[in-house]
Amino acid sequence: MSGTENAVRSPWRTATLAGMASYLDAAALVTSGIAIGGYYAGPLHLGAGAIGSLLGLQTLAFAVGALFGGRLGDRFGRRKVFTLSLLLYAAGVLLLLVAVSPGLLYAGVVATGLAIGADLPVSLALVNEEAPAGKKGAMVVFSGMLWLAGIVVVLVLSSFMGVQGMPGGRILFAHLLVVAVVVLLLRLGIGESAEWTAARRAAVPQATAGSGNIEFGRIRDLFRAPASYALLATGLYYATWNLGANTLGQFGTFLWTALGRGEVAQFSQLTLVGLPVGFAAGLLFMRVVDQPSRHAWFAVGSGLIVLAWALPAVLGPGRFTLVAVMLLSGLGNSFAGEAVYKVWSQELFPTLLRATAQGVTMAFTRAVAGLAALGTPAFALGHTRLMFAVLFGLALAAAVIGLVWVPRLPSAHRPEPTPLGTAAAGTAAPGTATAAPGTAAPGTEAPDAAAPGTPRTAAV
Repeated sequence: MSGTENAVRSPWRTATLAGMASYLDAAALVTSGIAIGGYYAGPLHLGAGAIGSLLGLQTLAFAVGALFGGRLGDRFGRRKVFTLSLLLYAAGVLLLLVAVSPGLLYAGVVATGLAIGADLPVSLALVNEEAPAGKKGAMVVFSGMLWLAGIVVVLVLSSFMGVQGMPGGRILFAHLLVVAVVVLLLRLGIGESAEWTAARRAAVPQATAGSGNIEFGRIRDLFRAPASYALLATGLYYATWNLGANTLGQFGTFLWTALGRGEVAQFSQLTLVGLPVGFAAGLLFMRVVDQPSRHAWFAVGSGLIVLAWALPAVLGPGRFTLVAVMLLSGLGNSFAGEAVYKVWSQELFPTLLRATAQGVTMAFTRAVAGLAALGTPAFALGHTRLMFAVLFGLALAAAVIGLVWVPRLPSAHRPEPTPLGTAAAGTAAPGTATAAPGTAAPGTEAPDAAAPGTPRTAAV
């Protein structure tokens, strides 16, 4: 059995191995926050400014990696990019593991940021494209469960290993290195996306025919309607939601120790309390994400996130409100936030622009978060209530975008590869896309034939 056939016949295997990009992303962010902001800070004499610079630089590197990695994934295939990016990730984690000076830390956070940024949009596209009909949203949400698993494992290690100082940080980074190497070896058996291959082959005649049709593999098509509206909506949603989530993920330990006067291990243990509920809620969302009721669940999740950030903004930061933020936002994120952003990003963009679009929105989001992270520690100490008020306002803005704007956007057609041995005269060749009756051929714009009040559909 070939690698491609295996990937098609084992979509959950593909979803797991490709979705591990989410695990490694979350684990890297949380590990960096705990290790650099906690375990490494004292021995390496890292002040608030240095911690903010390191964590902010990692996020900015993610933005650059996502921008270029997503485009490369659409041009040259999913498999090549997520293999090379994981090699870079392992190298970056190794630098952080052996770091004995701030210089090695800077090199490590840049390498890991670039790698996971390039990996994530391409891997998510592969998960969605290899998933069977009716399960595409569920398998993308499953990657969010792996994202949560990455947080859980890191918090468990930091809570119960009983090692402080530099050795504690090295153990956390060693975990990332082992997981990255294992996933890399297992990913070698995954074939290329059949949907991407079909779309790529179908786009070749369109690119050479000299017709006036829009070629949905060219980057400028991303900035034409309807793709441009989807790009703007998903980018703004992800950025406004992520500032709160990124602050909690990267600086939760810092906020707990600096504002709540707590200990690192105590923060990790408290965070673990709400994670079983988050897992259960995530499993529930996997069951409904491909159904019309998804919008109602998204509304519930958005309300919980807004409430979470309202508490410290109104009552002030303390141990109670910080724990409330962790628990309420964690539950809300099971139905909203990054989980649903990933699903939208697969549904709203055509195949040959899917990873590019995600790369652009992820790059924008992480760039904003990275710039904010540069001043977060100082801002949190000098203007504490104002910081939480800003995060509350951003959470509210994200909820409005997701509830009002995104449902009005059109979804995209998908090319269906013809099974081997079924092509005949007058049908598409194996591996090419076949347009359904009444729909536009791949590479052209679809007519706006949707009934009033229903989403329109964009061509692949």
